[in-house]
Amino acid sequence: MKRMKKPIIVLIFLNVLLFCGGYLLLALYYREEFCPNTWINGVYCTGKSIEEVNSELLCNIKAPIITVTDKEGKVYTINMEELDYTADFKRPLLRFMEKQEPYLWIDYLTSRQGHALEPEVTYSEEKLERVWNGLPFVQEENRKESVLEIRLSEAGYILYNGLQNRLDTEKAFSVLKQKLAAGEEGVRLSEEDCYYDKPLTEAHEQIVQLWKKIELFQQCKLVYDMGDEKIPLDARTLSGFIAAQDGMPALDEAGELIIDKKQVQAFVNTLSDEYDTYGRERSFESTRGDIILIKGGTYGTKLDRKKELAYLQEALGLPESFTGEQKLHIPSYEQEGMVRGKDDIGDTYIEVDMTEQKMYYYQEGELVLETEIVTGNTGRRMGTPEGVNFVYNKQRNRTLRGPGYASFVKYWVPVKGNIGIHDAGWRKEFGGEIYKRNGSHGCINTPGEKMAELYDMVEIGTPVIMFY
Repeated sequence: MKRMKKPIIVLIFLNVLLFCGGYLLLALYYREEFCPNTWINGVYCTGKSIEEVNSELLCNIKAPIITVTDKEGKVYTINMEELDYTADFKRPLLRFMEKQEPYLWIDYLTSRQGHALEPEVTYSEEKLERVWNGLPFVQEENRKESVLEIRLSEAGYILYNGLQNRLDTEKAFSVLKQKLAAGEEGVRLSEEDCYYDKPLTEAHEQIVQLWKKIELFQQCKLVYDMGDEKIPLDARTLSGFIAAQDGMPALDEAGELIIDKKQVQAFVNTLSDEYDTYGRERSFESTRGDIILIKGGTYGTKLDRKKELAYLQEALGLPESFTGEQKLHIPSYEQEGMVRGKDDIGDTYIEVDMTEQKMYYYQEGELVLETEIVTGNTGRRMGTPEGVNFVYNKQRNRTLRGPGYASFVKYWVPVKGNIGIHDAGWRKEFGGEIYKRNGSHGCINTPGEKMAELYDMVEIGTPVIMFY
């Protein structure tokens, strides 16, 4: 029995020696390789060298797109690939491996070892700076003048403030580099204290006070009601009303803005030139289908420039013109058509076609009366004049008198001086070419029953379009 114990002891000793030797060999092995169950950034690293793991990790690395957000929330991007971007895990992996405990490799077998490492990144700072300086908000900052002044622009007076919301471009660029070094892919400059205001001087405060007066004045609520069109007094127009001295808005002794009467008059004149229709040539689509150009006549709108200048000058000095809701203003007229606006004939009118010898009456766009007529005798040079006129009166049972005649009519609708539309009981026929040899003295002779209809329907002020 004593002889049998000795081989068993030797065998146990050899097994222990073999285990210890194997354990030691693996410990020495894991000094140069990664320990069991080691995962880095999702890559299985056990038994692999730094070079092998680095290569695998770099397969998952792409040059990032860096975002820069300015104070207005606009986002700009920088593609690091364009900046010679490189990434490498060798030194982080080496530092990680140096912290391993290879002699305790057996402990690693019991649980998965997951780790995250950031690569060491390099890029061209020179290229980054060029891209940074090319960003729109950086360029805007570099162009910005460090002044506070009132300027006249195409949209009216503006306050140019180059003292507020300034960007410290050097600090912002430094913050960007810090974010890149920390592995972050975005920076919001408003959260990094990169904006600042320059202090205001006493002269600056005076400019601010002047600007408040101008800003209020340019917010005038007056809107010209020109019929179909509404013309607000916008900042561009209002800025022209302010008198200037040495290129700056002028103030009176009380410190109030001075209104330039000549500029206000020029505005009224421009308004009148654009919207007055009295006596002007008009384009009219006739019932027969062609486009007629008609000159002259008594119908139309004509602005009262003198009254309108007085109104506007007074309104520009009233506080209520600059507060509350918009205030529609219908201008004063020397003469006003039934419809205001550039197209003031509207859709209710009388059309007298002297070539076709027909008369039409349209009411709200609908043809409600059509009749043959007889107009002025062209053979005796008494042709009815062309033009856009209007019904300025209505009379019953009137005797029309002229050189060598006195004619009784039941319905008299004058449209221009002694020229009017009336019944002609002495006529049996209308239309055709009667007007060339046996026409009227200039009036529009109309069958009695049709004249009675027209008289009852038509209103004073209705446009009358007369043409050949």
